[in-house]
Amino acid sequence: QVQLVESGGGLVQAGDSLRLSCAASGRTFSRYAMGWFRQAPGKEREFVSAISYSGARTMYADSVKGRFTISRDNAKNTVYLQMNSLKPEETAVYYCAAAPRGPDSRPGVYDYWGQGTQVTISS
Repeated sequence: QVQLVESGGGLVQAGDSLRLSCAASGRTFSRYAMGWFRQAPGKEREFVSAISYSGARTMYADSVKGRFTISRDNAKNTVYLQMNSLKPEETAVYYCAAAPRGPDSRPGVYDYWGQGTQVTISS
Protein backbone atom coordinates (compact mmCIF):
# COMPACT_ATOMS: atom_id res chain seq x y z
CA GLN A 1 0.00 0.00 0.00
CA VAL A 2 1.11 3.51 -0.78
CA GLN A 3 -0.65 6.55 0.61
CA LEU A 4 -0.14 9.85 -1.16
CA VAL A 5 -0.72 13.36 0.17
CA GLU A 6 -0.41 16.38 -2.08
CA SER A 7 0.36 19.90 -0.90
CA GLY A 8 1.44 23.25 -2.26
CA GLY A 9 -1.66 24.28 -4.13
CA GLY A 10 -3.21 27.69 -3.81
CA LEU A 11 -4.37 30.84 -5.55
CA VAL A 12 -1.86 32.61 -7.77
CA GLN A 13 -1.90 35.04 -10.66
CA ALA A 14 -1.22 34.22 -14.28
CA GLY A 15 2.50 34.00 -14.88
CA ASP A 16 3.30 33.01 -11.31
CA SER A 17 4.94 29.82 -10.13
CA LEU A 18 3.97 27.08 -7.69
CA ARG A 19 5.68 23.97 -6.47
CA LEU A 20 3.50 21.01 -5.63
CA SER A 21 4.69 18.24 -3.37
CA CYS A 22 3.42 14.72 -2.96
CA ALA A 23 4.50 12.85 0.15
CA ALA A 24 4.24 9.08 0.10
CA SER A 25 3.99 6.68 2.98
CA GLY A 26 5.64 3.29 3.02
CA ARG A 27 9.12 2.01 2.35
CA THR A 28 8.46 1.04 -1.26
CA PHE A 29 8.18 4.54 -2.70
CA SER A 30 11.42 4.18 -4.65
CA ARG A 31 9.96 1.21 -6.54
CA TYR A 32 7.14 3.25 -8.05
CA ALA A 33 6.97 5.53 -11.01
CA MET A 34 5.09 8.68 -10.11
CA GLY A 35 2.78 10.87 -12.10
CA TRP A 36 0.91 14.14 -11.85
CA PHE A 37 -2.54 14.59 -13.32
CA ARG A 38 -5.07 17.41 -13.17
CA GLN A 39 -8.81 17.73 -13.48
CA ALA A 40 -10.70 20.93 -14.12
CA PRO A 41 -14.42 21.27 -13.39
CA GLY A 42 -16.47 19.52 -16.04
CA LYS A 43 -13.42 18.03 -17.73
CA GLU A 44 -11.73 14.68 -17.73
CA ARG A 45 -8.60 14.04 -15.73
CA GLU A 46 -5.57 14.74 -17.87
CA PHE A 47 -1.92 13.77 -17.71
CA VAL A 48 0.59 16.42 -16.74
CA SER A 49 3.92 14.74 -16.05
CA ALA A 50 5.52 11.51 -14.86
CA ILE A 51 8.87 10.27 -13.62
CA SER A 52 10.49 6.86 -13.40
CA TYR A 53 11.24 5.17 -10.08
CA SER A 54 14.86 6.31 -10.21
CA GLY A 55 14.16 9.76 -11.59
CA ALA A 56 16.22 9.08 -14.68
CA ARG A 57 13.31 9.34 -17.10
CA THR A 58 10.59 11.96 -17.25
CA MET A 59 7.56 12.62 -19.42
CA TYR A 60 5.48 15.75 -19.96
CA ALA A 61 2.27 16.72 -21.64
CA ASP A 62 2.97 18.95 -24.63
CA SER A 63 1.05 21.78 -23.00
CA VAL A 64 3.47 22.02 -20.06
CA LYS A 65 6.83 21.22 -21.66
CA GLY A 66 9.39 23.87 -20.90
CA ARG A 67 7.33 25.30 -18.02
CA PHE A 68 6.84 22.40 -15.60
CA THR A 69 9.53 20.22 -14.04
CA ILE A 70 8.94 16.96 -12.21
CA SER A 71 11.48 15.62 -9.74
CA ARG A 72 11.65 13.22 -6.84
CA ASP A 73 13.61 12.66 -3.67
CA ASN A 74 13.46 8.99 -2.77
CA ALA A 75 15.17 9.63 0.56
CA LYS A 76 12.24 11.87 1.49
CA ASN A 77 9.54 9.77 -0.21
CA THR A 78 8.45 12.87 -2.08
CA VAL A 79 7.77 13.85 -5.66
CA TYR A 80 7.58 17.46 -6.78
CA LEU A 81 6.06 19.41 -9.61
CA GLN A 82 7.55 22.84 -10.24
CA MET A 83 5.10 24.87 -12.28
CA ASN A 84 6.18 28.13 -13.90
CA SER A 85 4.38 30.65 -16.09
CA LEU A 86 1.01 29.36 -14.97
CA LYS A 87 -2.06 30.06 -17.10
CA PRO A 88 -5.68 30.56 -15.97
CA GLU A 89 -6.78 27.54 -18.01
CA GLU A 90 -4.55 25.38 -15.83
CA THR A 91 -6.84 25.91 -12.88
CA ALA A 92 -7.64 22.42 -11.64
CA VAL A 93 -7.26 19.91 -8.87
CA TYR A 94 -3.82 18.37 -9.20
CA TYR A 95 -3.34 14.73 -8.23
CA CYS A 96 -0.25 12.63 -7.79
CA ALA A 97 -0.31 8.93 -8.44
CA ALA A 98 1.96 5.89 -8.16
CA ALA A 99 2.44 3.16 -10.76
CA PRO A 100 4.49 -0.04 -10.79
CA ARG A 101 6.16 1.03 -14.04
CA GLY A 102 6.75 4.20 -15.95
CA PRO A 103 6.89 6.98 -16.69
CA ASP A 104 3.46 6.57 -18.22
CA SER A 105 0.74 9.01 -19.27
CA ARG A 106 -2.17 6.58 -18.92
CA PRO A 107 -4.21 6.96 -15.73
CA GLY A 108 -5.13 3.28 -15.83
CA VAL A 109 -1.63 2.07 -14.99
CA TYR A 110 -1.55 3.99 -11.72
CA ASP A 111 -2.52 1.98 -8.66
CA TYR A 112 -2.55 4.66 -5.99
CA TRP A 113 -3.87 8.21 -6.01
CA GLY A 114 -3.79 11.13 -3.64
CA GLN A 115 -6.77 13.30 -2.74
CA GLY A 116 -5.58 16.22 -4.80
CA THR A 117 -4.62 19.83 -4.19
CA GLN A 118 -6.47 22.78 -5.69
CA VAL A 119 -4.54 25.14 -7.95
CA THR A 120 -6.33 28.30 -9.00
CA ILE A 121 -4.79 30.78 -11.40
CA SER A 122 -6.41 34.18 -11.75
CA SER A 123 -6.08 36.27 -14.89
